[in-house]
Amino acid sequence: MTQNTAQQEIAAGYATDSPAITLGAVMVDGTPDPSARVALPLSMVNRHGLIAGATGTGKTKTVQLLVEQLSSAGVPVVVADIKGDLSGLAAPGENSPKVTDRAERAGVDWAPESFPVEFLSLGTGGIGVPVRATISDFGPILLSKVLGLNATQESTLGLIFYWADQQGLELFDLKDLRAVIAHLTSDEGKADLKGIGGVSSATAGVILRALVTLEAAGGDTFFGDPALDPADLMRTVDGRGVVTAIELGGEAARPALFSTFLMWILAELFQELPEKGDVDTPELVFIFDEAHLLFSDASKAFLEQVVQTVKLIRSKGVGVYFCSQQPTDIPSEVLSQLGARVQHALRAFTPEDQAALSKTVRTYPKSEVYDIESALTSLGTGEAIVTVLSERGAPTPVAWTLMAPPRSLMDTIGTDAITEMARGSELYAKYGETVDPVSAFEKLEEKARAAEQAQVGAEEAALQADLAREESRQQARGGSGGVGVRRDDDEGFVAQTLSNPAVRSFMRSAASAAGRELTRSLFGTRSRRRR
Repeated sequence: MTQNTAQQEIAAGYATDSPAITLGAVMVDGTPDPSARVALPLSMVNRHGLIAGATGTGKTKTVQLLVEQLSSAGVPVVVADIKGDLSGLAAPGENSPKVTDRAERAGVDWAPESFPVEFLSLGTGGIGVPVRATISDFGPILLSKVLGLNATQESTLGLIFYWADQQGLELFDLKDLRAVIAHLTSDEGKADLKGIGGVSSATAGVILRALVTLEAAGGDTFFGDPALDPADLMRTVDGRGVVTAIELGGEAARPALFSTFLMWILAELFQELPEKGDVDTPELVFIFDEAHLLFSDASKAFLEQVVQTVKLIRSKGVGVYFCSQQPTDIPSEVLSQLGARVQHALRAFTPEDQAALSKTVRTYPKSEVYDIESALTSLGTGEAIVTVLSERGAPTPVAWTLMAPPRSLMDTIGTDAITEMARGSELYAKYGETVDPVSAFEKLEEKARAAEQAQVGAEEAALQADLAREESRQQARGGSGGVGVRRDDDEGFVAQTLSNPAVRSFMRSAASAAGRELTRSLFGTRSRRRR
């Protein structure tokens, strides 16, 4: 088979008259054929995909290329931009001899273009529009992933959420959940703790300490109200899909929180979106960068939820793409659901790398043109081994592909530009300020305060009753003069003093102050700020 014949036969497997994402041109023996197009049908985008490869092999540019064409087709895109590399989507690219040469060899007409981008940041410590989730919305399984809980602790957290729901205690932020756990582990909450069954105070204490650690690391800026509305991710501007780039913000030290937050968005979309079945154009495409963070140390319950979501969200018109260095970073249950594969170069320097390479080779269709194992370690920067699903739903032939260059800026636009765009966004007016509504913390604090006031009232009533009884006994004894009279006078003075409204007000104030000290021990530092 000649070189040109092989290229054209491979390209025939990608031929389509329907709208498609152009990835590049087929290469054989190091030579690309500009007429041999490698493309992903738009109708197959919601069959999910994987973009993988070692650092510096071109993954980010491939993501940029994919996002640009989806936006041009009117498809909104949500992309994790952990390193800020994709902010260049908001600015037109810069022409150069290198870009022109790449475009000609890949068979595409290149022109600079910018795209509509919204910059969001996880929590309030970033440069984009701050986005949050409420604790109640996030749920116990995802929160357990963030906290690093084991299966027993995760189950306990689920019961705590259940009790809060039954009691009508809204969990908006970390202090709400801490207040609930503090109540359940206090003397006042022992009966409630036993009532939900299977919850040990020791396990609840471990969860409480994990929450305190998360809060100390700045995680409290992420949980709160207003929570992100997934509908704000599905917008178009002048017929082009809005690209929502989410950066790590102030949570750079907790990447697990970032990846789990993205999973929460996907789960929210799954719950909210109607069934679409097979669609010609996807409703939304979701791209997970550094996907290994999502699955690292994942519990069985968490993994099951991810697998179920990825399996079923396709019917809602949503495509999910995972980006990672190794395909083996993705659990096989998830990997089996990914129809498109864009594999950049792999490095095989260690025995572990060699094993991963062998596993990767076995996931590709057989090729009569390429030695896939050799090809995967020989790919140049901006080249990839590609296979996708054709319009018929069958895997396309394996294609060594020279990837086309993105049209937008292949660099960051800088912190100042991102900040300016974020502040000018209509979403900033919606999410810019954190709101602290009445929720579990305030309700439990009020309940504790009412109980303390009732106790003070009961003690005061008992004291008055004791004084009244003593006065009655003194009157029954009778007598006159001497010490006895002075004692009656003293006791009468005490009774009169205690019945004085000013004195009683002072005693209640002192009791309330003592009550606030107790509340601080139950609910943490915020009560001190409210004194």
